[in-house]
Amino acid sequence: MNARPPSAFLTLLVALALAGCAGLHRDDPATVAHWSLRDTRDVTIARGAIQSETGCGLDTIRFQPRHRRTRGAVILAPGFLRDQRSLTGLAVALAGQGIPVVTLTFCNSRPWDGRPVRNALDMIAVGRQLEATGVVYAGFSAGGLAALIAGRLDPQAVGIVTLDLVDAHRLGVGMARALNRPLVGLAGEPAACNAYNNGLKVFTVAPRARITPIQGASHCDFESPTDWLCESVCAGVDDGSPARRRTIIAAAMTAVADLIGPANHARR
Repeated sequence: MNARPPSAFLTLLVALALAGCAGLHRDDPATVAHWSLRDTRDVTIARGAIQSETGCGLDTIRFQPRHRRTRGAVILAPGFLRDQRSLTGLAVALAGQGIPVVTLTFCNSRPWDGRPVRNALDMIAVGRQLEATGVVYAGFSAGGLAALIAGRLDPQAVGIVTLDLVDAHRLGVGMARALNRPLVGLAGEPAACNAYNNGLKVFTVAPRARITPIQGASHCDFESPTDWLCESVCAGVDDGSPARRRTIIAAAMTAVADLIGPANHARR
């Protein structure tokens, strides 16, 4: 969620973060895969870890297609103080289409400081381990901001996909002005947890950007799966819709496939 929440929401979001970190997701790969079991016959799932330059450990999950159709890969990041398992559905769907995906849980964010630049550097470090020919950086909310920064800094990036991007201190706007790679975004309805769509400003300044609004979508609709904790804080006027989540996953898959391609190159 928002990389640096407004003070009115700080106490609530700290409680969300603490509960999320305590209860969200250190399950084994079989449990991770179970959420979308029908797709896993084509995907192998493996847990790993690397060390951030700050010394903390970055937990990763690799979704490897059995029939890989691209030389590139996707690095996929969760939102502010959220866990990588909240993007399992999208990761499995992408890998089921032959696109390798690695998710990660950031270890440097704090309730008072999202540290998006540090998170971006950690995403790049994960990408380096893959030895992929071209990387799409993707992320939800504040993870989308980290993906944007990583895509701006990493010469191996072929594009960026954001899910309800939240900017912080106009850092995303500054990065986007000189971005020489495609930027594709999906956006929900304005609400407190997406900072009332402050991320849309990024798409007005990036030279190669396009944004797709998802009508009626709350911030939590961009997680797959989400949980009651996110929905209790961030849900919109109605409950999360499975149909909207399927729409978001399908749109994100199309965006990634357009960027990565079967014969992508390190630069575009």
